[in-house]
Amino acid sequence: MTRAPTPRHILITGGSSGIGRALALEYAAPGVRLTLTGRDPARLDDAVDACRAKGAEAEGRIVDVADRDAMEAFVLETDAVRPLDLVVANAGISAGTASGGQGGLMGESAEQTRRIMAVNVDGVMNTVLPLIPRFRERRAGQIALVSSMAAFRGFPGAPAYCASKAAVKTWGEALRGWLGPEGVRVSVICPGFVESRITAANDFPMPFFMSGEKAARIIRRKLARDRGRIAFPLPTYMGSWLAGALPDGLVDAITRRMPAKGG
Repeated sequence: MTRAPTPRHILITGGSSGIGRALALEYAAPGVRLTLTGRDPARLDDAVDACRAKGAEAEGRIVDVADRDAMEAFVLETDAVRPLDLVVANAGISAGTASGGQGGLMGESAEQTRRIMAVNVDGVMNTVLPLIPRFRERRAGQIALVSSMAAFRGFPGAPAYCASKAAVKTWGEALRGWLGPEGVRVSVICPGFVESRITAANDFPMPFFMSGEKAARIIRRKLARDRGRIAFPLPTYMGSWLAGALPDGLVDAITRRMPAKGG
């Protein structure tokens, strides 16, 4: 399998914490330019400083990925400064976590549902769509979309979150088939429980919990190999895949006992 060229200009949304920050630090090195987005100025500045300490050229930008016009202007400006080699559409949110247990599933409010969809789905499209014509014209470039194990099955405690990640997964798979023959590589990343601000709010057991640094190493290695689906760890992946394949009645009986993503 042909390895992808080492990216020299990388855009990572949600790069101030979690997987985004860990991935930025994994790539940070002399000769590499990193452009990171985030919502919290202090966390974003800290991530940028950490990347610069490793010799990388780094810049941070506060921008709402759900703002289509702002993202288009920002992404095109970023590519104009130096053509992007890799874009990681990583920014995402959940409704937070509140254990409900059996009979206590809280789900998501209407407001949370719309915001989750705006960030997790529209935000990914707002990041990627402006770049597709430029990548196609150059017949080069790599797109990484961060989905989730939640993409394989809808869980009653987090319907919008699961749906948003399923949309990202399916869109990315289709983009790969469309853009691959034109020299543009597309990968969908489906991590399990990885250290982040989202998982920090979970008050239930998280099997095979992984550090952000380990996740970043896996992602970088598999992006270099142009893997279409980057799903890890394997036991969680197999369980998620099985949950999507089993009969509804059986899975429903199990998932109704799971903790919920609440307000």
